[in-house]
Amino acid sequence: MAKVIISCAITGGIHTPSMSPYLPITPEQIAKDSIDAAEAGAAIIHLHARDPIDGSPTPDPAVFMRFLPVIKQSTDAVINVTTGGGLNMTLDDRLAAPLPASGPSSAPHGLRALQDSVVLLTVAKLS
Repeated sequence: MAKVIISCAITGGIHTPSMSPYLPITPEQIAKDSIDAAEAGAAIIHLHARDPIDGSPTPDPAVFMRFLPVIKQSTDAVINVTTGGGLNMTLDDRLAAPLPASGPSSAPHGLRALQDSVVLLTVAKLS
């Protein structure tokens, strides 16, 4: 049998509670669903944070830090904190959540996000 690595994106990056009643939005829900996914076989947990009041995506590191330690203590899955975000986000904005997480196992940098960052860095160097 071929080996398979399962990656689970707990909230997705753009989803909102109006799209699904099952979308975890509070730090407690995100932690529980992450732990459940790891126990069900997910080797990688890809994480975005949500505003616990309205469920909208948030890059706020304080929100990430409400669920990351719980997940890290409860599972040995690879923790994959997003570095994606809006076009207006700087490289520092994109790294604001992963850096205080005390070394997530991995931090993705999608091609579009990478392209935006290169453009930002190029503009900064030319200025």
